[in-house]
Amino acid sequence: MIKAIFTRIKQGYRTTSYPRGRLPVLSDRYRGAPEVEEGSCPSDCRACAEACPTGAISRPAEGGFSFDLGKCLFCEDCERACPQSAIGHSREFRLASRSREGLVAPASGKLAALATPMEKKIRAILGRSLKLRVVSAGGCNGCECDVNVLGTIGWDIGRFGIQFVASPRHADGLLVTGPVTKNMELALKKTWDAIPGPKIAVAVGACAISGGPYADRPEAGVGADSLIPIDLYVPGCPPHPYTTLDGLLRLVGRIAR
Repeated sequence: MIKAIFTRIKQGYRTTSYPRGRLPVLSDRYRGAPEVEEGSCPSDCRACAEACPTGAISRPAEGGFSFDLGKCLFCEDCERACPQSAIGHSREFRLASRSREGLVAPASGKLAALATPMEKKIRAILGRSLKLRVVSAGGCNGCECDVNVLGTIGWDIGRFGIQFVASPRHADGLLVTGPVTKNMELALKKTWDAIPGPKIAVAVGACAISGGPYADRPEAGVGADSLIPIDLYVPGCPPHPYTTLDGLLRLVGRIAR
């Protein structure tokens, strides 16, 4: 015990300061929202859209360009397929949205509007003490791992009054990961029904939002919102912990900008 205490003193303060102060410094390997270099992509080129494994890139015949971040796996397939090397990934991690339509971004990769706080009446009840029950609905454990990270000393999400609880009876809402496989549909519905109202639901990751690479397969659906109402969509595969943290803080009104 004494060694552990001395080690903590030596390490110093390790919890991220976000959302206060500067934006976080992310790894060089971090891939944020995809973006296209303006003027460098011919209107008749479809290489990136054809290479996308989930159909997240839209290039209509009349021109234009959009990314559906709810489907995007943040892989590099489109980047490798682009003959002009016009597609890349930004450093933007603030990507959560209150609506599914809000995840459709233009060529710049920036969302038109980030997540907004929940309704004033509900926020007055839940905003200062939000308890979430996590349901892994057939996920690969990628999103689950990065959600668990939020409870560690580096993030300490509990300092904002947000905690993960073991029982839906003690929860104010659900945090769903995974594509919601057929075998998990009933479990998800029962868990949702067991939470007393008012309640919210958060979909974390491409699988929970749109089904991800498993969309429309017989064993999986097209996202959690086909079964329960979703109040916050957090895109990624998996989303960076900062993306999930930012979305939750915006939902409870801790970030307004």
